[in-house]
Amino acid sequence: MESKLPFGKKNYQLMIIGVLTLVVGFVIMSSDQEQHGFGFLGLTLGPIIVMAGFIIEIWAILRKPSK
Repeated sequence: MESKLPFGKKNYQLMIIGVLTLVVGFVIMSSDQEQHGFGFLGLTLGPIIVMAGFIIEIWAILRKPSK
């Protein structure tokens, strides 16, 4: 019996990891104590983690599902 889901199990696992990475990045950006978020966390670390989350999401979507 073939699955009717568009992605494989590994794809969904990577998507969950990507979403969690995005959430962590946004939490880091919002926890910056500098005025208007202009510190290291809000301007450097948070956006890098968010970008990594988007890259993981794109990779999870474009990855060929394994059979």
